[in-house]
Amino acid sequence: MSETKPIHAGARRCPICGKPADGKHGTFCSARCQMIDLGRWLKGDYRVPTNESPETSPPDEAED
Repeated sequence: MSETKPIHAGARRCPICGKPADGKHGTFCSARCQMIDLGRWLKGDYRVPTNESPETSPPDEAED
């Protein structure tokens, strides 16, 4: 049985609240901050701005 070792937990800060990161939760301090980050991703808060125009849907086929 292997345990997850913190990777420099004291050196990193939680990107959500700024508390010291806990190796058990990756770069976050707690499961709560992990879920906040996931929610931001799912809502589309993290986006890369582009100059592309939105794609248009193909026209509907004419009905007989």
